[in-house]
Amino acid sequence: MTVHFIGAGPGAPDLLTLRGRDLIASCPVCLYAGSLVPEAILGHCPKGARIVNTAPMDLDRIMAEIATAHAEGHDIARLHSGDLSVWSAMGEQLRRLREMGIPYTVTPGVPSFAAAAAALGTELTLPGLAQSVVLTRTPGRASSMPEGETLTNFARTGATLAIHLSIQNLDTVTADLIPAYGADCPVAVVFRASWPDQRIIRGTLADIASRMDGDITRTALILAGPALAAEGFDDSCLYAVDYDRRYRPQSADSQWAGWRPEDEA
Repeated sequence: MTVHFIGAGPGAPDLLTLRGRDLIASCPVCLYAGSLVPEAILGHCPKGARIVNTAPMDLDRIMAEIATAHAEGHDIARLHSGDLSVWSAMGEQLRRLREMGIPYTVTPGVPSFAAAAAALGTELTLPGLAQSVVLTRTPGRASSMPEGETLTNFARTGATLAIHLSIQNLDTVTADLIPAYGADCPVAVVFRASWPDQRIIRGTLADIASRMDGDITRTALILAGPALAAEGFDDSCLYAVDYDRRYRPQSADSQWAGWRPEDEA
């Protein structure tokens, strides 16, 4: 039997992959992070499924639930919010599963930064402004930051920053970014991206803190960087009339035929 780790997306129940939906529907046991995964997603569980909210549980208890279900021959849907590749605590669970000899799969989900960008109606990588997105956070109770992974260092690159789990440190965030980006750099805070109560606060590094509502203390993403201005950028060469398209595939099925990495460099 298998543990299926599934990215449940940023909040909206329909921002779930078809693969994720089908796996949930096939598993008689579902473990979900109740503090962030909407209950509507649990509607895909089969009738009579054992559904366990892991929000109040520690790692040992979670692994005990998995071990019990595995011993009973049940596939398990393990739901985490957003995408599992960042800040999901999946890594420590996979390590335990490998030690226990229990097989698993991983199904990606829509990440919160992508949902936030969609809510803003913006592209985070604009020609001439930014071609990189840095996913990062500030130090918190659960995790410290490795030496060198600082907002000051990331800001020096000029990239678009998607700063997670840090709304409670907004004053520190803006102070760290202003030296590299300037006080007038655009910034946006997206609270509960894609949820029915989603809220967006726009401003600059100089004034975003004064624009905030005091009740936004968690589940908010900070986006900062020149690309958020969405003006003053060059058109992409991708659709330029004189762009050499000789190596671009004409269909998804032919996308690798004759293509070499250096052709698009």
